[in-house]
Amino acid sequence: MDVIGPISSKASNGHRFIFAVIDYFTKWVKVASYANFMKSTVSKFLKKESICRYRMPERIIFDNALNLNNSKIVEVYNQFKIKHHNSSPYRPKINGAVEVANENINKIMGKMTETYKDWHDKLPFVFYAYRAFVRTSTGATPFSLVYEMEAVLPIKFEIPSLQIQARYDQLNWIEEKRLKVIRHGQM
Repeated sequence: MDVIGPISSKASNGHRFIFAVIDYFTKWVKVASYANFMKSTVSKFLKKESICRYRMPERIIFDNALNLNNSKIVEVYNQFKIKHHNSSPYRPKINGAVEVANENINKIMGKMTETYKDWHDKLPFVFYAYRAFVRTSTGATPFSLVYEMEAVLPIKFEIPSLQIQARYDQLNWIEEKRLKVIRHGQM
């Protein structure tokens, strides 16, 4: 877990912080942006966006920032039996996966944003791009490791491919089967 910010130029919605959580195995990154980053933000995010949506983390690593290391988050660790480790304040490489992800996110965001104020609007697309491309450490995309299939990129709709056609055919087949079942039930 790590906090990016405060970002010097506020987004159009007033947000100045990005909170990032990365799964060390899949390299899946989950983020949220905030105008202010308070101690309760971490525990709420962890419960709603990580534990309830994906899976229970076995262990959490973060730096010694006060907003990441507080009594509310310790309550969450105890409630869900999560082990936590602090990285050394002078050695950010210990929390290297998050630092590398932050660096990549900054690069992607720099290329996708037209003005510094629109970064908040581009954030979902930045992470879609990040999750859809192969990570050298795993040899796979974070998307494929989480969902066991590759993400369909917007470019694939512009350039027809066999994969898109096969998926389209499959959906048509499913729709035909569904209609047959409906018709059969009405007789």
